[in-house]
Amino acid sequence: MTQRVKEENEVHLKDVERRLIAELMLNSRRSDRDLSRAVGVSQPTVSRLIKKLENQGVIKEYTMIPDFQKLGFELLVMTFIKLKRSLTAEEADRAREITKQRIRDSQFAIIATERGMGLGYDGVVVSLYEDFASYIEHKNQIQSFAFLELSETESFIISLNDKVRYRQLTLSALAKHLLIQRKT
Repeated sequence: MTQRVKEENEVHLKDVERRLIAELMLNSRRSDRDLSRAVGVSQPTVSRLIKKLENQGVIKEYTMIPDFQKLGFELLVMTFIKLKRSLTAEEADRAREITKQRIRDSQFAIIATERGMGLGYDGVVVSLYEDFASYIEHKNQIQSFAFLELSETESFIISLNDKVRYRQLTLSALAKHLLIQRKT
């Protein structure tokens, strides 16, 4: 990412805003009054800051993270995608629209699709699957996206049935980092 693009996308947060975001990430169901005590400002200030952060797009949504296994999923998979060639701006826009539509119509639980770089790949799809057969079906579907001209896909498969878990998907780790970062 170029410095100019980074600066255009970056919102410079005050310490109280960072703390508020961290507290919301720990538990977004808390009342503004409870948040005001945790952050150390008045309740009207918290309400105003939340609205401001929502308008700036810093706060994108409020949600919860369920136990995926209890919802019937056995696998969390990151599928890395390598393109045969770079897409033009027009092709990238077209691919983005087609991908959005396919995700809306998909029977698979797709958490994220992102372009990026690293390990020789151009993008990643993060998905949940009920079983290995549904993962294979979706991987075959991804490989059939002619508009992407894929040269390779590789997957990292995480069994949600594995009893040895290190850190499950959560944003509380990031929230704690934001709170600690303030102290240094």
